Amino acid sequence: MSGNESINFESAIPKIRQELLKWNGWGYKDSQFRVNEKGIISFTGTRYPIGSRELPYFTRWVQEVFDVDLSIRDEAQPLPTNFPEPILSVELLEAVKKLGIDYSTNGLDRLIRAHGHTLREIFVLRKGCFQRIPDVVLWPKSHEDVERIVKACAEFGAACIPFGGGTSVSGAASCPVQERRTIISLDTSQMNRILWIDRENLIACIEAGIIGQDVERELRLRGLTTGHEPDSYEFSSLGGWVATRASGMKKNTYGNIEDLVVRVRMVTGRVDDPVSTLERGAQVPRVSCGPDFDHMILGSEGTLGVVTQVVLKVRPMPNIIKYGSIVFPDFQSGVRAMREVARLRCQPASIRLMDNEQFKFGQALRPETGWGSSILQGLKQAYVTRIKGFQWENICVATLLFEGATEVDVAVQERKIYEAAKKFGGIPAGETNGERGYTLTFVIAYIRDLGLEYGVLSESFETSVSWDRAYALCRNVKARVTRDCKAHGIQKHLISCRVTQTYDAGCCIYFYMAFNYKGLRDPVRAYEAIEEAAREEILANGGSLSHHHGVGKMRACFYPEAVGELGVSLYRATKAHLDPHNIFAASNLDPKYKAKL
Repeated sequence: MSGNESINFESAIPKIRQELLKWNGWGYKDSQFRVNEKGIISFTGTRYPIGSRELPYFTRWVQEVFDVDLSIRDEAQPLPTNFPEPILSVELLEAVKKLGIDYSTNGLDRLIRAHGHTLREIFVLRKGCFQRIPDVVLWPKSHEDVERIVKACAEFGAACIPFGGGTSVSGAASCPVQERRTIISLDTSQMNRILWIDRENLIACIEAGIIGQDVERELRLRGLTTGHEPDSYEFSSLGGWVATRASGMKKNTYGNIEDLVVRVRMVTGRVDDPVSTLERGAQVPRVSCGPDFDHMILGSEGTLGVVTQVVLKVRPMPNIIKYGSIVFPDFQSGVRAMREVARLRCQPASIRLMDNEQFKFGQALRPETGWGSSILQGLKQAYVTRIKGFQWENICVATLLFEGATEVDVAVQERKIYEAAKKFGGIPAGETNGERGYTLTFVIAYIRDLGLEYGVLSESFETSVSWDRAYALCRNVKARVTRDCKAHGIQKHLISCRVTQTYDAGCCIYFYMAFNYKGLRDPVRAYEAIEEAAREEILANGGSLSHHHGVGKMRACFYPEAVGELGVSLYRATKAHLDPHNIFAASNLDPKYKAKL
């Protein structure tokens, strides 16, 4: 298909999100970890491989690691019925009606779009209330609709916060408490069409509100893929990927979002000019015409405008998909092997290394097995520990995903990877472990909701770092978190990490932290203090402020250190030029920015 024919389909996420998704937690309503009447944790629904299965190993792991009593459940508050009155003048409401664009001032619609998925935001949904939520929600259906909304914001002195999939873990979607103007939540979910596909040049023009799983489903029906698969791709939007400079699990083959983008279209706040849309003229693979202004849009986190359309590279679907895994004697050996794979530039579509804590966590998440499978599992463990001499307390595992046009292509990839791993003591551990490790990624985010019901806080944070500092950074951050947990009086905690993406010069490291918060007066504040100290440790060890989660409000205090004072000045100059009325006042990246009104 090519030309200007659009692809229409039913989105996986409805316009009224609360019909399908949890209002105060992660993901689908029918999918959750819960403790059944036998006191065993199970996972509900059939959307995921562990659905409708009891998880006795995970039950024991939770009890042992966090010392929780699964008979005592901390219920969340019911769905609110009282919401703050919207700050919305009669004149602006009339103007909204005249736009002919779907809108809502319903309290729940506004609340759903008042947050992302930081720990604090979810904790507040369960226990308290937000000081500030949007005053009105609008659902534009096209680029032209967005232009009209932004012009209305300028005319009536309103602020606008673009809202995509709502999966942000940086506080980017929350409303600034100090903002007293009307806040319009511009929900892009109805801008979800694939406008055209050009098979000759392997590109597609796609509206920014489309959800990741919808993009992939429709492209795969046509034998194509973007290959962009972040952990959140079931719920996150294309515009959100662009706004946060996202990365996906298969970036080794397909690239990060900045490698996939050919052209971006964004409505800015320059509504007084004849043209308020920022977009590059030529649709070509590369230009040398000064700075690439698309890269001003990438990572701008909704502060410069609204991304409405993206031209993306697409690729033919691979004919062969195969999983694999490798067991290493310890994490340091695994990191060295990952470095070797990167040096040889033989990375498969995905290669991720889990430390020992995550390895044991992954083992615990397997459903209860039959007698024969239990024997087989015991034999595998005996081979690794007794015959090969690996210590169960040190073992780590890499999961692999191979893609290729032919079986020969995949076989060549496998041979190179396993040969490189063998130099550092790595042993092939089979396809099943690799596939389980890869698919469980989409289930892990649901665990936080279970933890909050039984007194456990959990969250993740990430960084990128050069190879020569990677292992030391992991060791030092873990030590810092352990020390700070002890200082806060936390008796039971977990800090683990994995290497998720590899590059020539370094890698992305993803940390998971959790602790039993029973007895803490303000557990969220304690968590945030520990994570902030961990972030300081990351920066001190040569790590980046973020690899793919962005800055938002949570990490804004570190932004000047990350880009330099001159970098902040350049950002502010760009902001002043593209958004002179400070319409996009989300306060991400640079909360100290003040518009010259």
